[in-house]
Amino acid sequence: MNESRNPSDTSEESTQPSHFVRRHIQEDNASGRFGGKVVTRFPPEPNGFLHIGHAKSVCLNFGMALEFGGHCNLRFDDTNPIKEEAAYVESIKEDVRWLGFDWGDKEYFASDNFQQLYDWAVQLIESGKAYVDDLNADQIREYRGTLSEPGKDSPHRNRTVEENLDLFERMKNGEFDTGAKVLRAKIDMASGNLNLRDPVLYRILKAPHHRTGDAWCIYPMYDWAHGQSDSIEGVTHSICTLEFEDHRPLYDWCLDALGVFHPRQIEFARLNLTHTVLSKRKLLQLVKEGYVDGWDDPRMPTVSGLRRRGYTPESIRDFCERIGVAKSNSTVELGLLEFCIREHLNMIATRVMAVLHPLKVVITNYPEGQVEDLQAENNPEDATAGHRTVPFSRELYIEQEDFMEIPPKKFFRLAPGREVRLKHAYIIKCEEVVKNDQGQVVELRCTYDPETKSGQTPDGRKVKGTLHWVSAPHAYDAEVRLYNHLFVNEDPDDIEIPASINPDSLEVLTDCKLEPSLKEAKLGDRFQFLRMGYFVTDSKYSKPGQPVFNRTVPLRDTWAKIQKKG
Repeated sequence: MNESRNPSDTSEESTQPSHFVRRHIQEDNASGRFGGKVVTRFPPEPNGFLHIGHAKSVCLNFGMALEFGGHCNLRFDDTNPIKEEAAYVESIKEDVRWLGFDWGDKEYFASDNFQQLYDWAVQLIESGKAYVDDLNADQIREYRGTLSEPGKDSPHRNRTVEENLDLFERMKNGEFDTGAKVLRAKIDMASGNLNLRDPVLYRILKAPHHRTGDAWCIYPMYDWAHGQSDSIEGVTHSICTLEFEDHRPLYDWCLDALGVFHPRQIEFARLNLTHTVLSKRKLLQLVKEGYVDGWDDPRMPTVSGLRRRGYTPESIRDFCERIGVAKSNSTVELGLLEFCIREHLNMIATRVMAVLHPLKVVITNYPEGQVEDLQAENNPEDATAGHRTVPFSRELYIEQEDFMEIPPKKFFRLAPGREVRLKHAYIIKCEEVVKNDQGQVVELRCTYDPETKSGQTPDGRKVKGTLHWVSAPHAYDAEVRLYNHLFVNEDPDDIEIPASINPDSLEVLTDCKLEPSLKEAKLGDRFQFLRMGYFVTDSKYSKPGQPVFNRTVPLRDTWAKIQKKG
C-alpha cells in the first residue's frame, strides 16, 4: 500500500511508474484547481460482493488519495432497493479493510442525500431544465433516436413548470404506479451524445429500501445521484471506469445546471481477466443457480473468494500495481495474478510435506517400532523461519505418480531397482512391488541406506530424484480441495453459463496424508506442500483439530512461461 506523502514532493516520480490519472491530479494541484486538495471516492453498489475488478478501483482510488495526502470516501451507491442488501454493505467494508485500506469516518451512502437530490431536482424543474414524462421505457428508447438519427421530443416535454412541480411531488407521494412516470432532464434531443437526449433522472419504484425503509417511492438514477453526491462530499477527482466516459458531459451538465461544487471526472479502463467473468449479473447467476458454493467460493473472482482460496492482500495490491492504469480496454492473463500470489507465498509460506494420492512404502531393513525426529527447514527464503521436526518410521507414504513399474526416459523418481532420496531423510531403493487382485500397485518394499541421512552421501554416489513423503503411523488424514479455472474459455467475452463451466474446476481429495503438525493448523495459515503447490486452511469447512486445505495455486509458473514465449 502506498504511503502518504507531501503532495508537493515529486521525488517518487523516478521510482514510481506514472499514469494519466496521477498526471491529471498533479496538473490540478499545480494549477490550484482544488486548492491542493485530493479527495477521491470508491462508490460500490451494494448488490453483490466485490471482485478483482473492484479491487483495482479500490487500490487506485485509495492509493491516489494516500499518495497526495488526501483521503478516499467509501460511498455506497444505494439507489436501487430491489437489488441491494445490508449484507452486501458489510461484505464490501470487510473486503476493503482486508485489502489494507481505511476510510476512517468518511463512510457515506447515496441514500443520505435523497432529500437534497430531490430538492435539486425541484430546482431543475423550476429553472425549466427538467420535466415529468409519461412515456414508458420502450417509448423513451424509441424517441431517443440512434447514433445517426436525432431523437424527437416527448409529447410531454413542454409541460409548464407548475404542472411538472405538481406531478413530481405526486410521484414522491406515491400517487402513481411503478413505471407510470419519470423525471427527465431537458437538454438536447438532437445531441450527438445519446446520454444528453433528455436522460431520466428519477423513476417510480415502490420497494422498501435497506436504509430508508418506505420513506421514498421514487429513486434517483445513477447519473443524477453520482455527480451530486461527489459534490456534496467534496470529492475533487471522481475516478470512474471507461464506460462512463460518454456520461461525463451529463455529469458536467448536471453540476453546472445546479451551480454547485464541480469535481473532475477521470475515466480508466476496467479490468478484464482471462478465464474469468466479472459481470455481476453472471456472478449472481453462478451463485443463485448453485454452480458455485456461494459468493466466497474459491473459484469465484470475488475478493472473499480469493481470500478463501489463500490469496493475500499484498499479492492483490501487487497485481493491481503491475497491470497499471490504462485508457483503453485490454485483457490481462490470469497467469499474472497467479504469479503475484506465488511470489508472495514463496516468501512467507511454511514448507511442509503432504501426500495427496498416497502409495504405501515399507522400508524392510528399518527397525520395527523405531521413530526418528528429522530436521526440516520451514522456508529457505526466510532466514528467520527456523526448522521443525518430522517423524520418520518404517512405513511411509509417497505420491502414486512418483512410482512407475516401467519408467520412460528422464523419469527420475522411484522404479523397481532404482534409488531416490527422501526429502530431509535417506536414500531408499525399491526392491519389490506388491499388487492387489486387480493388478494395481498397492505397496512398495524398499531398503534404506542409513549412511545417507539428511543429504549425506559418504560414497559420493548421485541420486537424481528427491521425493516428499509422510510417516504412515503419524500422518494426519485430511481433506484437500484442488481448485482450477472455473471456465474452460480463455476469452471472457466467450464465456457463457453453464456451457463454459469447467467440469474439473474442483477436485475433492478425502484420503490425503499430511505431516502431523498440520492437524493443528489455524484458519488462514498458508503452506507450500512440497512439489504440490501452495495451500491454505479453508475457512468454511475446517473444524478445530480437523482443518481442510484449499490449493491456492500450483507451483508451476504459467506467467513466466507466457513471458518467455513472448
